[in-house]
Amino acid sequence: MKDFFKFTLATVTGIVLSGIVLFIIGIVTFFGIMSSSETETIVRENSVMLLNLNGTLVERTEESPMKVISGFLSNRPDDNTYGLDDILASIAKAKENDDIKGIYIQAHSLSTSYASLQAIRNALADFKKSGKFIVSYADSYTQKLYYLSSVADKVLLNPKGMLEWRGIASTPIFYKDLLQKIGVEMQIFKVGTYKSAVEPFNSTEMSPANREQVSAFIGSIWEQMVSDVAQSRHLPKDSLQAYADRLLMFHPAEESVSSGLADTLIYRNDVKDFLKKMAKVDKDDSLPLLGLDEMINIKRNVPKDKSGHIIAVYYAAGEIVDAAGGDTEGLIIGNEVSKDLAKLKENDDIKAVVLRVNSPGGSAFASEQIWHAVKELKAKKPVIVSMGDYAASGGYYISCIADTILAEPTTLTGSIGIFGMVPNAQELARKIGVTYDVVKTNKFADFGNLMRPFNDDEKALMQMMINQGYNTFVGRCAEGRGMSKEAIEKIAEGRVWTGKKAKELGLVDLLGGMDKALEIAAKKANVKTYTVISYPNKKDFFEALLGSESSNYIETQLLNSKLGSYYKEFEWIKNISERSMIQARIPFDPGIK
Repeated sequence: MKDFFKFTLATVTGIVLSGIVLFIIGIVTFFGIMSSSETETIVRENSVMLLNLNGTLVERTEESPMKVISGFLSNRPDDNTYGLDDILASIAKAKENDDIKGIYIQAHSLSTSYASLQAIRNALADFKKSGKFIVSYADSYTQKLYYLSSVADKVLLNPKGMLEWRGIASTPIFYKDLLQKIGVEMQIFKVGTYKSAVEPFNSTEMSPANREQVSAFIGSIWEQMVSDVAQSRHLPKDSLQAYADRLLMFHPAEESVSSGLADTLIYRNDVKDFLKKMAKVDKDDSLPLLGLDEMINIKRNVPKDKSGHIIAVYYAAGEIVDAAGGDTEGLIIGNEVSKDLAKLKENDDIKAVVLRVNSPGGSAFASEQIWHAVKELKAKKPVIVSMGDYAASGGYYISCIADTILAEPTTLTGSIGIFGMVPNAQELARKIGVTYDVVKTNKFADFGNLMRPFNDDEKALMQMMINQGYNTFVGRCAEGRGMSKEAIEKIAEGRVWTGKKAKELGLVDLLGGMDKALEIAAKKANVKTYTVISYPNKKDFFEALLGSESSNYIETQLLNSKLGSYYKEFEWIKNISERSMIQARIPFDPGIK
């Protein structure tokens, strides 16, 4: 018996010690991987940049410890999020590095909007000026990634693949009947004939005004795409329109080549030999491929600026909300942004600020606070706005006071309008057997009670507040744009415009991306040499780890994987109680495909 306990104790001790050793090895390995990801990349001769697009594109990536840990444990490298800033910077590095001979685009699937694609496409077109090559390949091209890839010198397609080229459609979803079935009525207050963000909740189809504006802006985006592809592929626009109407993706791949949309049919395994020919490398020689992670860690071949001058690029991306609460990823938090801009104003080393806006809008109150912070910043140093995919409604509100506004031709902007939306769950309560009573001291003491509809006096007060908000919004735009309120009102009414049309209307000054915005900022600040620093500062891995909430990450990832493109709508409804009552935003993603 004594030996039994001795052996048992030894076994248990061994298991515990083995567990501790394995845990330590795991931790060391994990952090070894983390540190190696920050090691400077050494570029070998005859390298090619690999732009492997298979995931989601955002303005810039943030450290997500739960995502890193989840990916490390599950060994699933397919959950990719790319930063637009990283891609653009990597293309610039590839252009200037003599050891990088070209760019290879692997076009899988990318969740993004057309303005970001246009920014990357323009950077690739600039890269080609170096005389280096661009080759793209896909088993099957989505329309968005074909638009991006069409700038390549050679567009390669799998012999059994498809090339999607079909035009753009908008397919918004409406919830009115669903809400009616469960007993919820959305009480709507708005200003703006074209303010369509409320339509999914009080209608079953697009209003004539909304149909008019959507037809106009998707038509403008499609026209831009056709023009760009026609120029790159040396094809007539009429032919591209005809190909879209034929839906070539259902025809044999050979027709994509004979039509001029693609150059060569080739299997994936043979692409590397094709690249070697383009790079003028012998078939038996190596051809190093540098992915985005490696490109990020390449140092730029530019002299270090010693002037001490800084041009700040401040990223304001996502929905605009009043304050932080729960998961704040992908949100513009009004009070935090206002504080950050005040700090930039007081920093004398910062000579100008480029405000990068990619937002559909959100809280009207938070938008006003940020507008005020931008105005105060502008009083001390130049402020240039660079618009991304969206800078509409609240996104335009925070932009309009800048010295200069730039947008991509396909940016969605404008939407100068306000709405309020408050649910009435009286019928839902009745269906599930819930009743309520009230005792109050004053007439409006129970204002906002979700268990009953607004009365006439409450409706009048709500509409009055919406009208006041709209009048303020129009006034802010008039002040920022140097136009009369009457002139702004003619192009307001909640209407969404593309960047191209917004320039014609005076809502935008110039068409262009971040590079042009930086040039203008330097010129207005009267500085010839400067360092670009991005704000707000990214949290490092450990800061993000300490501040992360695993339950939020798991919930977000699970719902996102199940709901796909409908997740944004679900998330907005789920958190409706946390949203500001008064909103300045465009609709959810209107299903533009």
